[in-house]
Amino acid sequence: MGTKKKTVKKRGKKTHGHGIKARRGAGKRGGRGNAGNHKHRYMHFIKYYGKDYFGRHGFKRPQSVVRADIVINLSTIRENMDSMVSEGLARKKKDGYDLDISSIGCTKLLGGGSIGDLKVHILAPAASIKAVEKVESAGGTVTIKEA
Repeated sequence: MGTKKKTVKKRGKKTHGHGIKARRGAGKRGGRGNAGNHKHRYMHFIKYYGKDYFGRHGFKRPQSVVRADIVINLSTIRENMDSMVSEGLARKKKDGYDLDISSIGCTKLLGGGSIGDLKVHILAPAASIKAVEKVESAGGTVTIKEA
């Protein structure tokens, strides 16, 4: 059995021609994975990933503070009044209709569209000023109920 030519040639030399780090684990490549991103690979990351790659950014509001209203427009009420009466969500009276929008899962009344000549007495947790004006001009009322 003979020895390899390079091995014989490099007898007595510490690294056999592969340098100090070349035969260590990922030593020649500067570490594995994202090693060195804040040290020797920093300029590469700034160039290709931007300076905002590291750290936290922005602010997330606590969910106890965030509140989104579930809204309903006047045009939706006008279009669906007959189906609301048949499902028992609204009541028909001789002078118009009674509707509690919280019974259909809404938290705010908005003035989108028109109510037409529909006389509706609406009970709502919240309502916009324009919605109240439109309902009252059609002969109905809006009552804000406190939660």
